[in-house]
Amino acid sequence: MIKRSALVVCCGAVLLGNAMAQDAVAAEAAVDKAALVEEAKGAVMALGSSLQGELKAALEAGGPANAIDVCHSKAPELARQVSQEKNFTVTRVSLKNRNPVMGEPNDWRQAVLEDFEARRAAGEDPKPMAYADVVDGEFRFMKAIPTQAVCLKCHGVTLAPDLAAKIAKLYPADEATGFSEGDIRGAFVVTRDLSK
Repeated sequence: MIKRSALVVCCGAVLLGNAMAQDAVAAEAAVDKAALVEEAKGAVMALGSSLQGELKAALEAGGPANAIDVCHSKAPELARQVSQEKNFTVTRVSLKNRNPVMGEPNDWRQAVLEDFEARRAAGEDPKPMAYADVVDGEFRFMKAIPTQAVCLKCHGVTLAPDLAAKIAKLYPADEATGFSEGDIRGAFVVTRDLSK
């Protein structure tokens, strides 16, 4: 009888220990996810401010046609630099893509962008919209990019003829026009393979 009680106590201790260990792992994962989200926000800020600075300088120097050159040649390089500095893969994606280098949305990115659009259509402000999750060992973060008034010069409903011609030349399959202020232009995407 004593042996059986000792076995029950021993098994109970093992189960309790396993449950406590699982709780600790779950708590650690939650803390790690929160830390990853903060790091991802920093990566988004780094890319966003670098890109915004380059676009502002290009607009001031030569107008919207000059800004197209920034998006065409400098934006992918800025994304690579931020990715290396922040130890993430940082890019942008849109339901209405312009630059094929940035890529079409895959299934999960498409779903997040569609969710952002549904939330905006329901009246939610897109400025703070974000998504974060860990799926199959990959940290995934997306931050909506609201369309600002300055964006409409290159992404609005009506474009200057010379600008439209330049966009057609650089991006023959362009879909990134027709936006209004407050629309979701796309999203920053930040990922990291956590198994490495």
